[in-house]
Amino acid sequence: GHRSRASPFAPCLSVLLWTERHTRERIRAVMSASRGHALLKSPCLPLVLVLSATMLRAATGFMASPSSLLVRRAALTATRLPVSPPRAAGLRTAPRLSLGPRRSLPPATPLRMASTEAPVKEEAEPIVLPTNENSPELLKIRHTTAHVMAMAVQRLFPKAQVTIGPWIDYGFYYDFDMQGDAFEDKDLKAIKKEMIKIVNKNYELRREVVSRDEAKRRIEELGEKYKLELLDAIPEGEDISIYHIGDEWWDLCAGPHVETTKGINPKALELQRVSGAYWRGDEKNAMLQRIYGTIWENPEQLKGYKKMMEEAKKRDHRKIGKEMDLFSIQESAGGGLVFWHPKGGRMRNIIESFWKDIHVERGYDLVYSPHIADVALWKTSGHYDFYQESMFDTMDVEGTNYQIKPMNCPFHVLMYRDELRSYRDLPLRWAELGTVYRYERSGTLSGLFRVRGFTQDDAHVFCLPEQVADEIENILDLTEDILSRFGFSDYEVNLSTRPEKSIGSDEIWDKAEAALVTAMDRKGWEYKVDEGGGAFYGPKIDIKIKDAVGRVWQCSTVQCDFNLPERFGLEYVGADQSRERPIMIHRAIFGSVERFFGILVENYAGDFPLWFAPEQLRLLAVNDDVLPYCDEVVAAMKKEGIRATVDSQAASLGKKIRNAELQKVPLTAVVGVKEVEDKTLAIRQRKVGDLGSFSLDDVKSKIHAAVDENKAFNT
Repeated sequence: GHRSRASPFAPCLSVLLWTERHTRERIRAVMSASRGHALLKSPCLPLVLVLSATMLRAATGFMASPSSLLVRRAALTATRLPVSPPRAAGLRTAPRLSLGPRRSLPPATPLRMASTEAPVKEEAEPIVLPTNENSPELLKIRHTTAHVMAMAVQRLFPKAQVTIGPWIDYGFYYDFDMQGDAFEDKDLKAIKKEMIKIVNKNYELRREVVSRDEAKRRIEELGEKYKLELLDAIPEGEDISIYHIGDEWWDLCAGPHVETTKGINPKALELQRVSGAYWRGDEKNAMLQRIYGTIWENPEQLKGYKKMMEEAKKRDHRKIGKEMDLFSIQESAGGGLVFWHPKGGRMRNIIESFWKDIHVERGYDLVYSPHIADVALWKTSGHYDFYQESMFDTMDVEGTNYQIKPMNCPFHVLMYRDELRSYRDLPLRWAELGTVYRYERSGTLSGLFRVRGFTQDDAHVFCLPEQVADEIENILDLTEDILSRFGFSDYEVNLSTRPEKSIGSDEIWDKAEAALVTAMDRKGWEYKVDEGGGAFYGPKIDIKIKDAVGRVWQCSTVQCDFNLPERFGLEYVGADQSRERPIMIHRAIFGSVERFFGILVENYAGDFPLWFAPEQLRLLAVNDDVLPYCDEVVAAMKKEGIRATVDSQAASLGKKIRNAELQKVPLTAVVGVKEVEDKTLAIRQRKVGDLGSFSLDDVKSKIHAAVDENKAFNT
């Protein structure tokens, strides 16, 4: 939309771009030399402007942009353009341009409405990077790099005390008590420089097992109070291991690590930022300073990671959510509470309706439960003991303490226990979109990904032991069908088995684990086994999805539960009239509606598929005279369940088209006098352009077909 496109200098500028596309200085020189040129007074100027714009369009390969409208407008009004005054004396006049002899022109092509579509960008290709799970060596590198960073910090800041320094998904961090000092951005450069010195020394990493008393003695000599707390947290009977970097530095650590510091590639290392963190995550404890870093096996992986993070930044759901007016977090109402705006609410309704319909189709019954309950319920379930830190305070109601619910499962258990069940009644499949509330510290809140109130897509299956494998397979089928509908087909699957501390007999654990394995084998899924990583109440399957950028998100989980049936005394009457304990299966597919929605926004960068886009079709009225027809069309579309709107604002057509593009509306229709007379719509598809004119019935049927098949509008 640059003003030079519609200026008197447009012919010369267009010709220049067509022939050479040279430097900015040459463009400036030609524009300067064009003033007062006779061409600007020629009656052929309108044609020249149009042809110049066409040549420019062909030369650059662009779709016509909003500036094309300005060029056309300039062509139609060119005879009214002001002519530059004569140049001041003493300045050279540019030589006249010769256009050559007149030639006959081919028949004119009818002008079409210029497209405001920006050049179509390539879709982001998923970046494949190793993970801690599939690359044991990378995990070791990250763990060792965290230690090297702590060593470098204590060299540069002798008063600093170290706390913990784990590896994380894309790198590592370490928490420090700086004893009143504070890191600055410039310190990260100095710390990295010191880390490289340590790496280049090729220090050996040596593991040493010591007694508790010896470890305590050494820690007290260093005056490291946090290490003493960590030592006290190591259970009796477990090895107490120390890892040394050369003979200069050591820390309590279970490992693993690389053999020497040369196993770290400094060119694949970057220190990212400093943040605050409370010791052990408790705001009552000391505020520490945390340094985040990333490290990879080689520089190419670091480059890929940076590219992925750049793309992720563009797709930030908080930014897109605001731009598209989908949701907000109103801090005046409290952090971590989501407000769904009309467009976002529309999308949420589509997602939840799809979820409900497919569950009913697969044999689930939909249930609803209260938002609060007597705190005694949470004590019976065990949540009060295990999750109290994540629960809000109780409220007194007529002398009884009530707890706002952090989970839905105890409510479903109570419904099961409401009557005695027969083995013939099982399996029972109950599903609920239940809103729960958990206390999250303000520093951990993050858009839709970490909130205090969210809706879980919970379901619980009560079944016989011999039904577990079939039910798990049914759940995995359902999970696959739901996730694929939203465009996710690349998964990482983990099976977590019995931990050291657990409830339930060996027999029931073996049967449950075997059932999970059988179900995944039937699906033909590859999976990794996390030995001892299950919950104390049963084994589980965790499913992570990979998005368009290559990031992995934990979403779906399937868990066997032997705990709640035991705690609440759930029973069914067996075939021999004996009282038996049912198996309870927990499962969630989205995890939470809010978090899954955030993932969807970032996966599609707000450019949603037609079937769940908040606005499927927008009518762009050329003038007010066509508005009654637009309103009639919108009403007809809404009766068909099509989300259609009309842009009736007093703005140019180009601006309306541009706004629809920016708001990522999949389909638009320019409505003028011809469309009103013919009862048609001239459809444009985002990223494609003009598709032609269609009858209203054709538009409806094609949109319905596209929605049913999860495809684009098909001409």
